[in-house]
Amino acid sequence: MLNIAIVGPGLVGGALIEQLAAHAQSPRFARLPISVVGLINSRKMALSNTAFTAADLTQWQSTLLGDSAQPADLSRFADTLAGIECGATAIVDCTSSDAIAALYPSWLTRGLHVVTPNKKAFSGNMSLFREIEKLSSSPIGPSVYHEATVGAGLPVLSTLNDLVRTGDRIVKIEGIFSGTLSYLFNNFSAPGATQRFSACVAVAKENGYTEPDPRDDLNGMDVARKVTILGRVAGLDIGTDTLPVENIVPEPLRDVSTAEEFMARLPEYDEHFSQLNKEALQAGSVLRYVGFVDGVKGQSSVKLARYPLDHPFASLKGSDNIIAFTTERFPNPLIIQGAGAGAAVTAFGIFSDLIKIAERFGSGLADPKC
Repeated sequence: MLNIAIVGPGLVGGALIEQLAAHAQSPRFARLPISVVGLINSRKMALSNTAFTAADLTQWQSTLLGDSAQPADLSRFADTLAGIECGATAIVDCTSSDAIAALYPSWLTRGLHVVTPNKKAFSGNMSLFREIEKLSSSPIGPSVYHEATVGAGLPVLSTLNDLVRTGDRIVKIEGIFSGTLSYLFNNFSAPGATQRFSACVAVAKENGYTEPDPRDDLNGMDVARKVTILGRVAGLDIGTDTLPVENIVPEPLRDVSTAEEFMARLPEYDEHFSQLNKEALQAGSVLRYVGFVDGVKGQSSVKLARYPLDHPFASLKGSDNIIAFTTERFPNPLIIQGAGAGAAVTAFGIFSDLIKIAERFGSGLADPKC
């Protein structure tokens, strides 16, 4: 049996709860019993000695974290989870908090597994990354899975781990890692496209593809964090503080006070982006915003680059991600492509990691205490 508790059940956490509730009512549950026993947000928490029912999970916001829920206390929450004797227990961190990520070592030390889409622990301070790596390295001890930190539900990190563990040599990893920037440049930079760059950003924002402030996408830092994670998993000493990152927000707009002002002034720079696009198209290429992990020379980067029209990156549609692994065994790149953002697919990535833990550590079902 695998008990799970979710920290920060918002959009992604809610989608995960929905998938777990469906699992609890399916024939698969008998073979892989995965039960939700705890939920906590910034204000309230709910804990149970037994699994929450499917009915509770269906209305978790009102029934479990409603007015009658306990005040949030993350320390007591973790204490209670660490005391569960039946089966293995995992905490799912669905926040994007540095402070929560810093707690992973304490959770691991107490025997709790960690699954998360939160990139902060794996792309931030190298000492925290190394400590988490060390504490989760035992084949019989607590584990950490973070597939959803890169590519949401796409099997990006699991593929990279398999390549590394089997002794393949990583030459380079190249990809379009941002669904937002994928959508923008797939629509802006393509033969026959006529929409101005600012209009593309406006449509993307209106459709919910961007952060509330699109500069948080256009500055490249989200891609930089994903490149850092991939580089570290590949064995490179890499960090966002040393990684060259091309910020495509026009410099005069980087410090304007609001997203509204940024959007209002962005059309002033349409000619700049149109010229870049024109030059690319004249060369038989398109513009794509990419992350690059260099496994040979260590010259990893994040930048706006040109790709010829017959390149796989040039034919990408919608907001898909695409990642190409070039290795000693795969000189013709191994390519993974698909939806790299969205609550349902991110929750799928988390759920897949939970299944891995349940299969490795969930033998407590046969324990008399269960």
